[in-house]
Amino acid sequence: MRQYALLPVVAAAMSLGFGCLGSAVAKPLAFSGIRLIDGRSAEPVEDAVVIVDGDRIVAAGPRTAVAVPSDAEIREMRGRTIMPGLISDHSHVGIVQGVDVGARNYTRENILAQLKAYTDRGVTTIMALGLNGAIMPEIRAEAHAGRIPGADLFGVDRGIGVPDGGPPQAMIRVSADQLFRPANAEEGREAVRAMKGRGTDMVKLWLDDFGGAVPAKMQPAVYEAVIDEAHRLGLRVAAHVHDLEDARAITKAGVDVLAHGVRDKPVDPDLIALLKAQNTWYIATLALDEATFVYADAPAWAQTPFVRTALAPDLKARFDDPAWQRETRASAKAQAARDSLAVNLANLKRLADTGVRIGFGTDSGAAPERVPGVAEHRELALMVQAGFTPMQALTTATSKAAELLGLSDRGTLEAGRRADLVILEADPSKDIANSVRIVEVWRAGQRQDGASPAPGASATSR
Repeated sequence: MRQYALLPVVAAAMSLGFGCLGSAVAKPLAFSGIRLIDGRSAEPVEDAVVIVDGDRIVAAGPRTAVAVPSDAEIREMRGRTIMPGLISDHSHVGIVQGVDVGARNYTRENILAQLKAYTDRGVTTIMALGLNGAIMPEIRAEAHAGRIPGADLFGVDRGIGVPDGGPPQAMIRVSADQLFRPANAEEGREAVRAMKGRGTDMVKLWLDDFGGAVPAKMQPAVYEAVIDEAHRLGLRVAAHVHDLEDARAITKAGVDVLAHGVRDKPVDPDLIALLKAQNTWYIATLALDEATFVYADAPAWAQTPFVRTALAPDLKARFDDPAWQRETRASAKAQAARDSLAVNLANLKRLADTGVRIGFGTDSGAAPERVPGVAEHRELALMVQAGFTPMQALTTATSKAAELLGLSDRGTLEAGRRADLVILEADPSKDIANSVRIVEVWRAGQRQDGASPAPGASATSR
């Protein structure tokens, strides 16, 4: 198993300290009588106590086992549930604003609004997996230091695509400083070195022809060079894939993370054995394909305030348009997405059952319908649809997601971990739909403000 040093931005964050978004907790705070989902255990702990002091958890467990400090502020929360903040291993920022996609959206204002949208819905850490511009390091450092509201931010610098290939420029419309497209192996190595120089947390490459929509795919000589150079520099590599054979080839080449699920065919014993032998992580991104068609179906969950307040006005208008709904439901793209989702659901369950390491991500923020903060709760629901128990899904989205990112300071509610908390008014271990019934969100020991207007919306447009 490959071992790597602590991600450089984590070390930087530790040296900066996690600053306060509001007034600091002046004395220990005890959440008492609460149901505890700690991100690791198979069952919740009833009648628990969680104690927060500053930005850290100092104790968490059954009331009978936790000594409450004499100077603690005690909040009785019987009937409510506390769990770790969700962690997305695969999201994007600054790509979308409303229904618009393109480089003009990669602005500080838009990225901060998206980070706030994540935290409003219980997602306290995200990995922006590529397509990032020059302002990423600055915003990431501020997020680590707690100087801005919203989710903590990690990120792939630009990412490595293919000339005349993936990701399709017509789809993402990014500027030249948001993506490398090396023509050969040496240019691939140069791209990795440039990303390392800017402090990237990981390397991302695209290995997919997008259903034949682009004329070229990354050649083995290029992706092998990218992976080799990244590992030489102590960086891990995530790969965008869709098809079984691409997943097999890139895993054989030593990739560390499959950033999407296999969606064309059932996974086979050979791939399963390979993923396990290589300790490769697998992120299914079930919500990606569902989002392609589901809003046209207008399910009941999409009409709830939890979702509706997350939508910019122009996106809300699109989803509500009967003509758009009819055209989307009848489209070949929607049918392909339904087919891909069915394969992805079955493959995820099989891989999990056989012991492959499963991460958590949605590709939220990469397209208008992949709504930040909403997509992550849809991913939980789809994981349960695939056959996970609610607790297995929640563990994947917290402690396992943190493990994939190499973050040992979060993802569980136990002594010494960051106080990234979500308090719910109901029990998601009984019904995963309760994950959206959010009462409070805390990041690094600071209670976050309530839901803000959706990115792209004015404060009065709701």
